[in-house]
Amino acid sequence: MPKMKTKKAVAARFRVTASGQLKMSKPGKRHILTKKSPKRKRQLSKPGLVDDGHLKTYKRVMCV
Repeated sequence: MPKMKTKKAVAARFRVTASGQLKMSKPGKRHILTKKSPKRKRQLSKPGLVDDGHLKTYKRVMCV
């Protein structure tokens, strides 16, 4: 069985933390920012973690 290739599109969006979780930037901060409150935009800037439902799939696709 050949090795599985890393999906570069997924690898570019996530970083692996020391504890094995995936760190990501939150969606929703690209456009249509005028209607969003400053608090909401500030909270979207902070990194988030991938939830457990998707974690196994993304790690397998990233070959981690």
